[in-house]
Amino acid sequence: MQLALYRTLWGVTSCLDDIASQLKAVGFTGVEGRIPLTSEAISRFKQELTRNELDYIAILFTGGNVIPDQSESPQQHLERMARQIESAQTLGAKFINVLAGNDRWPMSQQVDFFGQAQELSEKAGIICSFETHRGTSLYSPWPTLELIDQLPNLNFTMDISHWVLVCERLLNQPEDDLSSFLDRVYHIQARVGYDQGAQTPHPAAPEFKTALKFHQSTWQSIWQRHQAEGRNITTMTTEFGPDGYLHHLPFTNVPVADLWSLNDWMALEERSHFNRFINTVDG
Repeated sequence: MQLALYRTLWGVTSCLDDIASQLKAVGFTGVEGRIPLTSEAISRFKQELTRNELDYIAILFTGGNVIPDQSESPQQHLERMARQIESAQTLGAKFINVLAGNDRWPMSQQVDFFGQAQELSEKAGIICSFETHRGTSLYSPWPTLELIDQLPNLNFTMDISHWVLVCERLLNQPEDDLSSFLDRVYHIQARVGYDQGAQTPHPAAPEFKTALKFHQSTWQSIWQRHQAEGRNITTMTTEFGPDGYLHHLPFTNVPVADLWSLNDWMALEERSHFNRFINTVDG
C-alpha cells in the first residue's frame, strides 16, 4: 500500500502554476480544495491541474457557508450538493470530501439527509466522503456513531482535531470507542488539535507531544484497516490553515508560525511515520 499525500489549498492565494514545484519537492501527489463556483474558474483550474500533473480531491460544502446557514433546509443542501458533484466530475476529482448538513437538525432529519446524499453519490458514480467538522452534522463523535448505526455504508473523512476540541479531551479512553467510525474512514485530514483548539500552534512543539501521538495513533489505525482491506493507496491531506486556526500574537497580529511550513512539516513527518508503519507490516 502507498500513501498519497495531498496539500490543502485553504489559505493559498497563488495559482497552481506558481506552487506546483514546491508541492512536488515535498512529495505531494496533488491538492485538496473547494470546487470553483463558475464555469470560467472551473476551466482555468482544470487546465492548471492538467498542466502541472496534480491530482485533485474536491471539497464540497452542502451549506451556503462554511458554517451552515441555519435557515437552509436539507433539500437546499441536497440541491447544492447535486450541482457541485457535476463540477467535481468535470475537474476529474479522485473523490469528493463533503462538509455536510447542519448540527441543529434532529437525528431523524440527519438520517434522511445522509441517506439521500449517499444516493446522489452512488447515482453520480463518484465517492463522497463526509468530513467530521464543527458546525456540520458530524460535529461530534456521538451523533456520528448514532448515524452510522442507521446508515452503515457511509464513507467518512476523518479530521479528528474537531472532535478533540468539541469533547475537550483526547479521545483515548476505553469508553471512547470509535471503532465503528474508524472502520468507515475513507480519507484522512492531518491536522493536530488539542483540548482547547482545533490546531496546535506547531505540531512539533514538545508541549503538544501527547496530542501529536494521539492523532498519529488514529491515523495509523486507519492505515491498518486500509491495508487489511487490500487498498493499494491510502490518502492523507495536510490541513493546517488560517481563519482563526493559525495562532497570532495579540496586538501585533503576527502569526506564530509559517502556514506553508506547518503543512510541509506535517507531510514530511507523516511520510516518515507511514514508512515506519509499512516497513513493520511488510517485515
